[in-house]
Amino acid sequence: MWNLSFISEDDFTKHVKATIEKYGEKLESFDLKRFNKNLIDPVKLIFDKTVYGSSWEQIVNSEIFRQRDKSNNNDIGYFHQRIFNYIDKCHVPDNGDEGGWDVIFEDQNGIALPDGSVVHTVYVEMKNKHNTMNSASAGKTFIKMQNQILNDDDCACFLVEAIAKRSQNIKWETTVDGKKVGHKLIRRVSIDQFYALVTGQEDAFYQMCMALPEVIQKSVDELSGTIVPHDTVIEELREIADKQNIGSRDLATAMAVYMLGFGSYKGFANITKGVQ
Repeated sequence: MWNLSFISEDDFTKHVKATIEKYGEKLESFDLKRFNKNLIDPVKLIFDKTVYGSSWEQIVNSEIFRQRDKSNNNDIGYFHQRIFNYIDKCHVPDNGDEGGWDVIFEDQNGIALPDGSVVHTVYVEMKNKHNTMNSASAGKTFIKMQNQILNDDDCACFLVEAIAKRSQNIKWETTVDGKKVGHKLIRRVSIDQFYALVTGQEDAFYQMCMALPEVIQKSVDELSGTIVPHDTVIEELREIADKQNIGSRDLATAMAVYMLGFGSYKGFANITKGVQ
């Protein structure tokens, strides 16, 4: 039974699948060459393994996850933004179009703000986290919103944050050119409050989150032939370790890890030649 009233199951599933597919090359399998493409730090890896009490499999998988995760925020940003294409009275402009806003929400019946103001359009700049903007970026965003309000006195501008410090819909105050500025129609809004506003359902974001795990799992299962990676890093490290004349399997694996970053260094170079 589908419980979300503001988006159909088909549209939600389509959007989840599109987000998964956005992961793209990050879902490609990791072999040893790709694992060490940007040169890992073997000393850090060995410290992490020992201090955290991890196995080599766990620490290698953790490093692979870290490398994949570095560029996944944009893909989750895609999820948070593009879902509003499927929600009534919202649309997501193409990149650079309509002033470059992330989402535009329009309601001919009026949109009530917490201070009692009523507007008919809300322009949204969306961020994944509350701390992703430095002061220069925040100032630039505020000026963009200020200009929009100057050109359209029947609108509000929201900075919507997926990961905010708390649930909120407040006047956004920031600093521009060393001066503290704010405007009642320029607001800082957590994503749950934005969902509530556009859907008319107070717990809409919560309900979406509750539906999400099952839909992701179903989508991954359906796409499994094309997206599930088979990483071979640990197998390749073990092959290198097995070629070394070192009694301890753990030390032999550590030596294989050392050789990823230090293979041409003095002392290590002779070992490298011996296992080729």
